[in-house]
Amino acid sequence: MLRSLILLFIMFFVSQGFLFAQKGIGKLYRIDRYESIYLPLGKISFADKLIEYKVGAPAPIQKYRDSMQCLHEPNYKNYQTPNFISLGCGGSLTVEFTDNGFMNLPGDDLYLFEVGPSQEPAKVEISQNGTDWIYAGKIAGGKSSIDLSKAGIDDETVFYFLKITDLKDLCKSKTAGADIDAIGAINSVIKLTIDADVLFDVAKYDLKETAKQSIDSLTKFIKKVDKATILIQGHTDSDGDETSNMTLSENRCVSVKDRLMEIFGENSLYEFEIKSYGESKPRFPNDSEENKQQNRRVEITVLPPKDYYESLIRQ
Repeated sequence: MLRSLILLFIMFFVSQGFLFAQKGIGKLYRIDRYESIYLPLGKISFADKLIEYKVGAPAPIQKYRDSMQCLHEPNYKNYQTPNFISLGCGGSLTVEFTDNGFMNLPGDDLYLFEVGPSQEPAKVEISQNGTDWIYAGKIAGGKSSIDLSKAGIDDETVFYFLKITDLKDLCKSKTAGADIDAIGAINSVIKLTIDADVLFDVAKYDLKETAKQSIDSLTKFIKKVDKATILIQGHTDSDGDETSNMTLSENRCVSVKDRLMEIFGENSLYEFEIKSYGESKPRFPNDSEENKQQNRRVEITVLPPKDYYESLIRQ
């Protein structure tokens, strides 16, 4: 997990029957002979690091135990070609998304490329940190998509880890257990978190000259999207009174918005929204200077355009 001054979480959004415009990043992946699924971030949408593979019992034959086959883009050809991994009866697989994450947004959020002639059911759990797990749903009967809202998962948390556990339904074949070719994130977001001390002097809202360069360097990620709503959120520590902090965070949001609009130009297809929180949403207790510094931040979140949400309502 990237722990630096600027934290970058890249994602996008897509829902059943709706694709929104972007610059060549998105890609269709074939599910079977007749259907495909669209992942808006294309090849970087997939889990790309293996954390753990626990083979079940009975286990699949050796050639179907290459755990690296579950990473990156799907490449399934046929049942005889071992370019997928079988979990074994009751086995499990834990992976990490390192260059993107996923969260609960409208529509399906994840797609697991479960392959082979049989569709073995499996439990899916997700985690922010790879330690604390939340039940997300299950794949079964050819249904390989996961809608996190059905598991009651909040719509603010970004997750980076996923665990699949075979449910011991079919345990007699040479590829016993669920057969996984790839794990992709459908619903995603670009989120940029910037330390406010990098952008502003104490209690000020005019951008430092060096801050402009920092913001400029981030726009290359936003420009991967043709059309979006850019939400800018401002946060302060608890020093000073609450009203002043709310005003300060709002003014800082405006300064960042103005800089982005200057970069993108008036004819861009980006819409901007501002939310100021002042001291009301600290990431850490305001009980040390280090914590206060981390609470002073500006968050830039790239969301689908408004017609994305309108299309979901019409479905």
